[in-house]
Amino acid sequence: MIKRILHVVTNISHYDDPDHPTGLWLSELTHAWEVFEGHGFEQVIVSPQGGKVPLEPRSLKFPSYDKSAKAWHADPERMALLENTLSPEQVNAEDFDAIYFTGGHAVMYDLPDSEGLQRLTRELWEQGKVVSSVCHGYCGLLNVRLTDGTLLVDGKHLTGFAWQEEVLARVDKLVPYNAEEEMKKRGALYQKAKLPFVSYAVTDGKLVTGQNPGSAKETAQKVAAQL
Repeated sequence: MIKRILHVVTNISHYDDPDHPTGLWLSELTHAWEVFEGHGFEQVIVSPQGGKVPLEPRSLKFPSYDKSAKAWHADPERMALLENTLSPEQVNAEDFDAIYFTGGHAVMYDLPDSEGLQRLTRELWEQGKVVSSVCHGYCGLLNVRLTDGTLLVDGKHLTGFAWQEEVLARVDKLVPYNAEEEMKKRGALYQKAKLPFVSYAVTDGKLVTGQNPGSAKETAQKVAAQL
């Protein structure tokens, strides 16, 4: 059986302040996509509302705008995948072996309270499938409750974009909340690398998380290893 990956992306195009655009951090999708493609996995993209996915302008600049991101951005067929994403209602958890939440600051707004994404994540987790995220993608795990009412992240070792990295990226005044702090409030055992912006990924059972954009490849490799 060919393994199937469900990528989660955002529909949001700006911070609370509309003068500050944001969106999907492109390389977080493309680096993982290449890893999964190399394993022959089938891949599908979903977003909270379905349809179009805006790109984070900062992800289209050096150093994040690398060979992988440029190749995707220049490929009309690949870009079309980001014009027509599925909505959670169109997705059946039983059809997938893993879910992978991508980042970009935009996801802080629309992933945490998406009931459709929470349903898919809960069902995949309770079916023994892999749940994974990279960077701000872990915001999509903040409010996922299991059938017994407990939070999925409670007591789990995980990582995601650190508050220190928000400050260094100069967006600490723009973001709607401190994701690292919110994770800890929910009982997550948050970990991070000693240095900011280096690749760092954590595996706790079927939960695989990466800290920042530079961790997408390592995170995807750990997901592939689980599958």
